[in-house]
Amino acid sequence: MVITASLVKELRERTGSGMMECKKALVECDGDIEAAAEFLRKSGAARADKKAGRVAADGAIKTILTGDSKTGVILEINSETDFVAKDENFQSFADAVLHTLLEHKPKSVADLYDLSLEGGQSVKEALHALIGKVGEKIDIRRFEIIESEQAVASYLHGTRIGVLVDSSAESDMARNMAMHIAAVSPQFIDETSVPTEFIEKEKGILIAQAEDSGKPSEIIEKMIQGRLKKFLAEVTLLEQPYIKDEDQTVGELLANAGASISGFVRYEVGEGIEKKVEDFATEVASQLNS
Repeated sequence: MVITASLVKELRERTGSGMMECKKALVECDGDIEAAAEFLRKSGAARADKKAGRVAADGAIKTILTGDSKTGVILEINSETDFVAKDENFQSFADAVLHTLLEHKPKSVADLYDLSLEGGQSVKEALHALIGKVGEKIDIRRFEIIESEQAVASYLHGTRIGVLVDSSAESDMARNMAMHIAAVSPQFIDETSVPTEFIEKEKGILIAQAEDSGKPSEIIEKMIQGRLKKFLAEVTLLEQPYIKDEDQTVGELLANAGASISGFVRYEVGEGIEKKVEDFATEVASQLNS
């Protein structure tokens, strides 16, 4: 039986186990999801047998900047439910971790755990105490710190999406760039920053699609080049139509202002592990155009 991504995702949501663990269990059980869940329980890999459809990771995104906007931090902390993510204890812990990140700039989550929060308690000790209070698994999933020679701008869409932008643009434009990134979700700054393997993978998909058309090879080559160019324009920030004025690209807007973007980070709660997908991009876009 073919083990599909959706089957792996469903098992992961039910059990809370890792993706590779779930795939291995499904292979072992010939795609039988009930048997695979039992396999994981017996092996001790499953943390809990969650009901089908329950969100595997909720939580919040937080950002903070230094007073001079030279340094920015973005953080994702996960909980099992949105209810706990809104809890005052959860929010206070997240804010304390955020300030610790800004002050000490650890290299990894593992390094962060050993740092002390205000009051002397380590991050790991405070995390365990929080888990005891709220009765859910809490996880410091990831963070990133940007230190800029220009300025860092930030944008938060509620607590679900957060963006940091390293840019030479003036503050209002830089914030609008962050809002654009939140709404449109580019993956790279421009074509030169796209990894070769990423392009080759997409090109392989386009070749397979084009060959199925039965058209002559010279036509197929033109089709592939055209579609690849369109695809790269969709995933690169500078080639995207600016969300507040789609008659110009982000790159054109920045060039006209004599500004540039050196880097950006976009986090969305539970990226890659959420079952329920809400249309936050449309919501951000409506705010931009209001």
